[in-house]
Amino acid sequence: MPEATRWYALAALVVGLDQLSKWFVLNHLAIGDSLYVAPFWNWVLTFNPGAAFSFLADQPGWQRWFFTLVSLAVAAWIAVMLYRPQRPLAALALTLIMGGALGNVIDRIRFGAVVDFIQWHAAGYYWPAFNVADAAITVGAALLIIEQLWAGRRDADA
Repeated sequence: MPEATRWYALAALVVGLDQLSKWFVLNHLAIGDSLYVAPFWNWVLTFNPGAAFSFLADQPGWQRWFFTLVSLAVAAWIAVMLYRPQRPLAALALTLIMGGALGNVIDRIRFGAVVDFIQWHAAGYYWPAFNVADAAITVGAALLIIEQLWAGRRDADA
């Protein structure tokens, strides 16, 4: 079994968890509902037709297909990258990004927008709502930066 198969399976797990969480929220909240979880955390149901932080959300609809195509292209590129040997942290980072991108693509195709439902807040300030796919992309991007910094340090030490 090629090593890439493990990473593809993990990406599929990310997609599955993302879609399962969205299914749960869609079946238990109405748009605009807010459910208290903790002093800094609510469940809400929103649809974001744009990208991160609702970037381009006010556009007439072209962004749906633009972000879908970009996400599919990135996922395909990552799938090829994962087929080649990667350092474990880089492979994990790429896998999380790929899984998150594909989870949001499913929403864009199904609903024309991404389902967001996690809302964090403190002292009256609210972070834009996000979802499991967004969290996977963010963690993957952070891990990729960390891995690249470590790789640069390893190369300098060699």
